[in-house]
Amino acid sequence: MPPMKMNVKGVPSKPKNLKGTVGRLLSYMKPYKARLIVVCVCIVLSAITNSAAALFMRQLIDGYIIPVVKGQTPVMPLPLMILIVAAIFAVGIFAGYLYNRLMVTIAHSVLRQIRNEMFSHMQTLPIKYFDTHTHGDIMSYYTNDADTLRQLITQALPQTASSMISVLAAFLSMLIVSPLLTVLILITIALMMLFVKMCASRSGKHFIGQQQMLGKVNGYMEEMINGQKVIKVFTHEAKAKEEFDRLNEELRENAFQANKYANILMPVLHNLGYLQYIVLAVAGSFMAIRGFAGMTLGDIVSFLQLSKSFTNPISQISQQFNNVIMALAGAERIFQHLDEVSEEDHGYVTLVNARYDQDGNLTEAAAPTVIWAWKHPHTDGSGTTYTRLEGDVRMTEVDFGYVPEKLVLHDISLYAKPGQKVAFVGATGAGKTTITNLINRFYDIEDGKIRYDGININKIKKPDLRRSLGVVLQDTNLFTGTVMENIRYGRLDATDEECIAAAKLANADDFITRLPDGYQTMLTGNGESLSQGQRQLLSIARAAVADPPVMILDEATSSIDTRTEALVQRGMDALMNGRTVFVIAHRLSTVQNSDVIMVLDGGRIIERGTHEDLIAQRGTYYQLYTGAFELE
Repeated sequence: MPPMKMNVKGVPSKPKNLKGTVGRLLSYMKPYKARLIVVCVCIVLSAITNSAAALFMRQLIDGYIIPVVKGQTPVMPLPLMILIVAAIFAVGIFAGYLYNRLMVTIAHSVLRQIRNEMFSHMQTLPIKYFDTHTHGDIMSYYTNDADTLRQLITQALPQTASSMISVLAAFLSMLIVSPLLTVLILITIALMMLFVKMCASRSGKHFIGQQQMLGKVNGYMEEMINGQKVIKVFTHEAKAKEEFDRLNEELRENAFQANKYANILMPVLHNLGYLQYIVLAVAGSFMAIRGFAGMTLGDIVSFLQLSKSFTNPISQISQQFNNVIMALAGAERIFQHLDEVSEEDHGYVTLVNARYDQDGNLTEAAAPTVIWAWKHPHTDGSGTTYTRLEGDVRMTEVDFGYVPEKLVLHDISLYAKPGQKVAFVGATGAGKTTITNLINRFYDIEDGKIRYDGININKIKKPDLRRSLGVVLQDTNLFTGTVMENIRYGRLDATDEECIAAAKLANADDFITRLPDGYQTMLTGNGESLSQGQRQLLSIARAAVADPPVMILDEATSSIDTRTEALVQRGMDALMNGRTVFVIAHRLSTVQNSDVIMVLDGGRIIERGTHEDLIAQRGTYYQLYTGAFELE
């Protein structure tokens, strides 16, 4: 996310593009134009009824009460006047109910669309985005920021619109009753608005800081919850609490500064409103007693009621200002997330079902087959060729850095023929996992070429490329669902029988059948009810059911004990049979039967060969192997 501009106190300044944020937010409401028209009509009706009732009160006093007191005939019967007042209020109540109900419907529909867009866009973002953003901060987009938008649409916007129309209706009504008193009330309103502007300028920037800090606190909490075991093992509780206290204090400071002026705003405005009410009552009474400008008792009562209808909405607008600022801060964060650049994919080679025709040529097949092929439409107009998916992977003079100015891989050249097993060994940080990330195109290389079955992987669509690769990572991720559903995650159209066969291949069937509900056992919290080894077995089974021609095993057996490893290794051997396999391992015993072993150091391949060749060279691999042997 682009960093927000900071002021001298480290607090984010106002949104960079307030107009653009508002316009973009309003664009989500366009599909509900008809409902919004009804809302606007209802808001106008609701606002007008307040002023109409005040004006009718003038008619009630001057046209009925005073004539009755003086023994004169009233202008209109009392029952009829009461019915008219009741009808006015009934229209206002119904209009208020209707527009609030419609705004709730619109708000949740808009939020559903925004959340859908955020989640869909998140699926298109590169791995680098998740490496540079805390998960808690990302979650904050869907929770805190989205909730501020809900409050904006359901409360702040309609109430602000209603208040503005009420102010206008009351102002016009006051001009009708007494232009002179209207001038007096405008003077007091000017003082109120001056105070509101001062509070808004001082608190607005801190609401944005508050939203930023909420995201940081959520991110830190997510890290601490996931790392509780590590925290306790290394007695890091005091340091964790100290860091949380620091972040929480920053959140408190931003929230305090944001709400300090906002919270004193309403009491001050209310008291100014009472003062104004007294001034108007005294001035109006003096004018009525003196008979100045034709002022009557009904005029005074009506004007005083209209003055409340004029000043109270202004106070409500000021009160909603906090929600508006907070919502716009949240909207800006959401739109920044939506504007993050998606993972680029200029590939045009796709993976298709194929078959051989009568002439022995490979062609595309309509129905699923056991043969997969790369469909390669040539840009020079020479037609389309089909290359059978074999699993031949070659890297030539590859350079790569997570940031351009700092390379972590230098001049990497290697090849893996179909069915070969290539192992990477070396110290932590040598570049082993980075190489496999490049094959998956989680990152793109700076220089060199990577070819898959003779095709530059930049030409292959990323989803098709990744569908042909099976990956078993050191860190397992299981999802909320049954064991069967987690295995089927490797291939969503796999049958139950295929999932069970994959579990048996990975030697996971034995422990699965002993679970309370077998394959239908529900897993939650990343499979926290299972041991680390069992979770890894499920991860291996998930890769097995995908049945790809190329497998990447990144420390796949690192979390499994020695006894279980012997069982898993047989399953792994069956899984690797006939496939191109890239293995990353610290246990050198698991890579001895590899066709070639690459020894990496500092992002370079310093040795390569079979186990026997490298032992004979008595180099780095020999030292690693003999050291591991001595440790065992």
